[in-house]
Amino acid sequence: MHIALEPADQPDVIALINALDDYQKPLYPAESHHGIDIAALSRPEVIFAVARDATGGAVACGAIVLCAEYGELKRMFTLPSQRGQGVAARILALLQHSAVARGCRHLMLETGPLQPEALAFYARQGFVRRGPFGDYWDDPHSVFMEKTLIDAVSG
Repeated sequence: MHIALEPADQPDVIALINALDDYQKPLYPAESHHGIDIAALSRPEVIFAVARDATGGAVACGAIVLCAEYGELKRMFTLPSQRGQGVAARILALLQHSAVARGCRHLMLETGPLQPEALAFYARQGFVRRGPFGDYWDDPHSVFMEKTLIDAVSG
């Protein structure tokens, strides 16, 4: 498995993001879907990582959108056939190290309560629950989490 920072606007990466949307959109009402599109993922304040299998195909991805006060984890997704192999943890580690290198010290995320695997993964990675942040509102279809990155990369 090869994991690296790459552009989001590649056909196989777009297919991953479409698979993520296909999974999430039926779970929650439209107003509770907070994904971002390929154009937004291609902006300079976004760190985007891709995992590729032995054939070079994209099998997982994730992003951090850097803001002045924090970074927001977005678009974390691993193909079901690749889960349970530590791919997401390796993507998250690369994203965290890259974010710290760019001055980010605090990471936030929003996910849904109907995704217990994601919630468990983030808890194992040191994220703790918190209230809404940024432009989010108190939504029963959202779970908000945070993590201090300085501890994550130095510990």
